[in-house]
Amino acid sequence: MPSRLRSALSAALIALACLLAPCGALAAWAAYGLADTGVYVTTMAPLAADPNVRNAVADTVGAGIMDEVGDRADVRPMRSAVRPFVQDAVRSFTRTEAFRAAWDAANRVLHDAVLQALRDDREGDVTVDLAPVTAQVKQRLADDHMPLASRIPVEHTAVNVLPAQDLDRLRKGFHVLEVAGFWLPVAAVVFALSGIAVAVRRRRALTATALGTALGGALLGLAVVVGRSLTLADLPEEARRPAAGAVYDALTETLREAAWLLVAIGLGVALTTWLSGHWGRLVRRRRVSPAPVPDPAQQPTQVRA
Repeated sequence: MPSRLRSALSAALIALACLLAPCGALAAWAAYGLADTGVYVTTMAPLAADPNVRNAVADTVGAGIMDEVGDRADVRPMRSAVRPFVQDAVRSFTRTEAFRAAWDAANRVLHDAVLQALRDDREGDVTVDLAPVTAQVKQRLADDHMPLASRIPVEHTAVNVLPAQDLDRLRKGFHVLEVAGFWLPVAAVVFALSGIAVAVRRRRALTATALGTALGGALLGLAVVVGRSLTLADLPEEARRPAAGAVYDALTETLREAAWLLVAIGLGVALTTWLSGHWGRLVRRRRVSPAPVPDPAQQPTQVRA
């Protein structure tokens, strides 16, 4: 194969590898990180101690309780008097160990519901029932001897987490990610090795692959930052943005680590390749450098007897 053709083929393969590396990391994160219930629950567990998340949960649960109270004629006249007690009780409950257990259980139920909806052909909105949390708040109010606490209804306090009209689009995207999460990283490695193998100057090809991988990791990290801004900007309620930002940061922590890993590996390999090449050139120069020619005038004269 001519050298020019080998160089062009090598450049194309290396470019594909560098392009697929961040895309493969993103797909693998979505397919194997977000799609694993255990990993998801473990990732979300520390957020139970985040003040912004606790306030958002307290507002949601408290609003759900007050909506149920407003639907009951026997409790409705006391709604204005009950509201402060409900809000205080809910916020106090979010600081307890029971809330952390309820938080983990709710996230497990949420993840299972969404994952099941994406993997089967179910129709309708995906909702999560917060009645267990409401029941614990009701019990806390009763323990504090709040009037009419026992009459607060807890039949159903559901939160819509996935609209039905988005299911088909998300289901197709999820299936694509499941396939891409495995094959994209494999394809990136194969293309990179092939591009280096067919290159005329393999050391230079290895350096280009490493620098391209580092650049891809940097672009992936930038995409995470831009995605955070766009996600928070689309929220209708500005008060919920701190909580949503905390959730986004927790979910994308692994992706950010993958981006930094790509940058570190790429720059490390590029630096190692450059140093080894520089050292090799120095060694070769020393080996091929000509030996000094002795000056005849400085050599001692041999005297014959």
